[in-house]
Amino acid sequence: MVFDSEKSAIPAYDDAPDNPALSDVVERNIRTILKLRAQSALQRSVQERLADGITSVSGRLSFVYFHVVWFGAWLLLNTGWFGLKAFDPYPYGLLTMIVSLEAIFLSTFVLISQNRLSEESDRRADLDLHVGLLTEAELTRVVKMLHAIQDKLGIECEETEELADLELSTRPEDVLAEIDRLRQRRPQ
Repeated sequence: MVFDSEKSAIPAYDDAPDNPALSDVVERNIRTILKLRAQSALQRSVQERLADGITSVSGRLSFVYFHVVWFGAWLLLNTGWFGLKAFDPYPYGLLTMIVSLEAIFLSTFVLISQNRLSEESDRRADLDLHVGLLTEAELTRVVKMLHAIQDKLGIECEETEELADLELSTRPEDVLAEIDRLRQRRPQ
């Protein structure tokens, strides 16, 4: 893997294809996707990087184990069994406050990360929709061309009604309106 000359932190993913089982187009697409993800990761703000880092750490089992040990030690130290005076006696008001503050901050960091991931997901969905619409238009054009070739060669077709439906351009707003109409009819 080489690095892009513009931004040395972004891998270029443009080294020679090395998997003979994949076509060049598939490998190029994979490399493009990886490069775009790397660029997206670099464009995160300091706050987003911090939120992602905290979310990553708090989303591991080691974080749970740490808390089990921490809470256990806190409770044992505040029982007085070890000859120490309890610094946070039952009902553990200080521990409750610390845990509450931690929960507030952790949930905020998780929401910040989720918002960023949601924005990335929306961008990918927009790209998927765009590619799908382009594919639909191209396929409609191909069907029309094949129909014209079929007519020119005098080939009979049994399903002319279905073929005529396929030759119609698909309008996404009409499809969404029909989906909404059918959802509203469905009993809840």
